[in-house]
Amino acid sequence: MLFIPFIFGLAFVVWGIYRMRTDDGLFGKNRKNKNIFNLLLMGEASGLGQFLGGILFIIIGIVAFIVK
Repeated sequence: MLFIPFIFGLAFVVWGIYRMRTDDGLFGKNRKNKNIFNLLLMGEASGLGQFLGGILFIIIGIVAFIVK
């Protein structure tokens, strides 16, 4: 039961990396600026947002494991 956050976190990280590499942004000259703008515009729906959400999910899983 405690491995569910790790599985979802890993899935979000992988999907976020994929989205960061493939999505085109509206503004920005390089991939980094486009990903940051997409994060500000779309939030968690962007690749960078999913990547950061996955890392946060993994951290929550570690904290839950330690607390239990």
